[in-house]
Amino acid sequence: MVRLVVRNCSVLVVPVEGECRVDEFQDILIEDGVIVEVMPAGAIAAGTGLEEIDATGLIAVPGLVNSHTHSPMVMMRGAAEDVSIDDWFNRKIWPMEMNLTPERVKVGARLACAEMLLAGVTTFVDHYFHADQIAAAALETGLRADLAPTFFSSTGPDAREAAYEAAREIRRMGQSAANGGPPRVTASLGPHATYTVSEEDLRRTAEVARAESFRIHLHAAETEGQTKSSQERVQATPIEVLERTGVLEAGALIAHGCGIIDSDLPILARHGARTSVAACPKVYLKLAMGPTTPIKQLREAGIAVGVGTDGAAVHNTLDVWESLRLLALTQKQREQDAEWMTISDTLRHATRGGAAAAGQPDTLGAIEPGRRADLALVDLSGPHCQPVHDPRAALVYSARASDVVTVVVDGNIVVRDRHLTTANLQEILHDAKSVAHTLVDLSQGGAIQHYAPDAERNP
Repeated sequence: MVRLVVRNCSVLVVPVEGECRVDEFQDILIEDGVIVEVMPAGAIAAGTGLEEIDATGLIAVPGLVNSHTHSPMVMMRGAAEDVSIDDWFNRKIWPMEMNLTPERVKVGARLACAEMLLAGVTTFVDHYFHADQIAAAALETGLRADLAPTFFSSTGPDAREAAYEAAREIRRMGQSAANGGPPRVTASLGPHATYTVSEEDLRRTAEVARAESFRIHLHAAETEGQTKSSQERVQATPIEVLERTGVLEAGALIAHGCGIIDSDLPILARHGARTSVAACPKVYLKLAMGPTTPIKQLREAGIAVGVGTDGAAVHNTLDVWESLRLLALTQKQREQDAEWMTISDTLRHATRGGAAAAGQPDTLGAIEPGRRADLALVDLSGPHCQPVHDPRAALVYSARASDVVTVVVDGNIVVRDRHLTTANLQEILHDAKSVAHTLVDLSQGGAIQHYAPDAERNP
């Protein structure tokens, strides 16, 4: 039995509903990757085979979940700035993605995993190409991940079936690495979006998902414009398309959902137990996408909402602290209500909401007995956090990624004293710098897809 105790920390307690609180002077006992007890400091005696972390002066928070990202896009960080959403896709990113290879994706995924771990992110929910390489990076660095291999209908049925097979392979990789325990790396099916994947392919994806117990992770109703266009083209909103193709019945994580309208809410509510939404607020601001995700309405409909960064090609970081802060601010602005999106609710979206987005609402997202031991130890002693009148407010509005000191995933110490324990950061940075120029090269021409959600869907 592998035993670990985190000693003398404060603990952020995130209940299912109501106010979060911080319990001081606590010990956390972990055995074989599971939180066994949280009790007053000193109650757990030292013993042979018991590894200890002295967390005096630190606050233990449930590991943050990046609920929607495209992790290898860190390699395009800063290469597509000050452009419209159409040009971002058509003139920058989708031409750059012609340069993707398995090796380059692996290099980017390793960099992304390092960035997230050092920032206290213990789980990420990913949607990208060559996803087996992302799985390998997550297994190497110690992160928890759910990975959805992406496909477009324009690439044909062979590519669609290859994406399904990639998900099966990732599932096998995760199970093999688990050594009989619950897998740390899991898989979902990844059709790109309702405007790039035909209804026929969405139906086929839903059939595979139900038959093989996969979830579906895709973009839908990203903007109000996309929703209006869908109504004009196919006489249905993107959410209605997801219902009539069986995607919602199979279980879905919807990225963004800024274009979800009132008539969509009863539909989502019918599938609330299997549906979640990931909000990435910085992206909506940067690309001037219009209204942000209607979280208040989604919560009233019983839909779990997690916090994500999207890809760093638009978000520039994979920093969930930044995302959760912007979530609170943009939601207050959206509702014109300073009392909405409280600090407790914001923290809940980044932890329990993220756990639901990752498909593990009962095993992640809180520091409680019986849950997997994913947590971060955060130092709030920096001048940007002091004085700390309310540590919860400091976590939402003041804390930085660099305040994370130690990170535990599945009971394993993956960051200790702000240093990775599972990989060589300098090697990761060297590899990324050596190949980054090959990914942003636009000289080859072409694009993997054309962004035109107002046009007819690809066959």
